[in-house]
Amino acid sequence: MNHCMLEVLVKKAPTVRFTQDNKTPLAELEVEFDSLRADDPPCAIKVVGWGKLAEELQNTVQVNSKLVIEGRLRMNTVPRQDGTKEKQAEFTLSRIHPFSSKTALSSIPSQTQSNIKSDSANPINNEGVKWDSSPLVPDTDDIPF
Repeated sequence: MNHCMLEVLVKKAPTVRFTQDNKTPLAELEVEFDSLRADDPPCAIKVVGWGKLAEELQNTVQVNSKLVIEGRLRMNTVPRQDGTKEKQAEFTLSRIHPFSSKTALSSIPSQTQSNIKSDSANPINNEGVKWDSSPLVPDTDDIPF
């Protein structure tokens, strides 16, 4: 299974558009994250959110926000102007984890939101945020392998 988590800084504000057939919202934004080597520049990647996440991105995420994003990573082949093909990474969003409780909490599942609100008197990591570490896909399938 393809599952990825990145700590990112939002570089371009989300833009929302809609699909032609069923009018599902689609948000795209550009983020950057630290490279593995100290002397390399930060890496940039396009993040795509669908449906309700697209609307949340547009309403809550701002430029220079720090987030932890969770989802799937894929490589797209894009033609260049000179005729060659280039591979670009694209991140399909499934969850957003804000770095501070001041950021909108609507992207965190409702069970975790109630934990954050009830634990606000006893902050965790000086931020009052608990991480939802449950898997994206429930571990209840009957496949024997």
